[in-house]
Amino acid sequence: MESARKNNKKALSEYDSKQVISAYGIPVVGETLVDDLSGAQRAARDLAYPVVLKVCSEEITHKTEKGLIKLDLRNDGDMEEAFNLLKDRCSGDVDKFLVQKMIKGERELVIGMNRDEQFGPCVMFGLGGIFTEILEDVSFRVAPISEQDAFEMMEEIRGHKILGAIRGLKEVDKKMMVNSLIALGTIGLEHEAIQGIDVNPLVITDGKPIAVDALVTFR
Repeated sequence: MESARKNNKKALSEYDSKQVISAYGIPVVGETLVDDLSGAQRAARDLAYPVVLKVCSEEITHKTEKGLIKLDLRNDGDMEEAFNLLKDRCSGDVDKFLVQKMIKGERELVIGMNRDEQFGPCVMFGLGGIFTEILEDVSFRVAPISEQDAFEMMEEIRGHKILGAIRGLKEVDKKMMVNSLIALGTIGLEHEAIQGIDVNPLVITDGKPIAVDALVTFR
């Protein structure tokens, strides 16, 4: 974060953003940062196919809309095709790529932190993925938050039943969720330079929340 601020960056890359939240105990998907095709193929084999390939840059924050993500790559051939395609799409201006374990979650949530001018860092919880902007089903608390605050946030959204054991799915590990929400508030309190943190989606797999995308922005 210090390096990014010194270079007047407005945000961290996805990889660096997840390094920050992971340091505070928020679970993140297994991934490797690479700069060439052979490194990407090697990382994919280490992670075990299938994997996801993403362009990784603090200058590019909306990768899905720009077609800079390739999902469900199953072998070195898939990786080579995807790597060359993404490199062409960003006109060779990006030299870092993220190889990420393909996570198939049953539910998607969003958690985050935004620094309000009046109240300071505020923690957010809600429905994630494509439903974040469509349903706007979220709850907020001013940091620091307690375990009780975090539990209340999860119960306040209209779609709170998604956290339960439904349609044969495991109940979401709410203790892990609580710890992640508290951690976001702590990051906001300890790092005044951070304007916001967006973890979306936070995928639920086998009842456990895992961050597969994250963005840290600066004031």
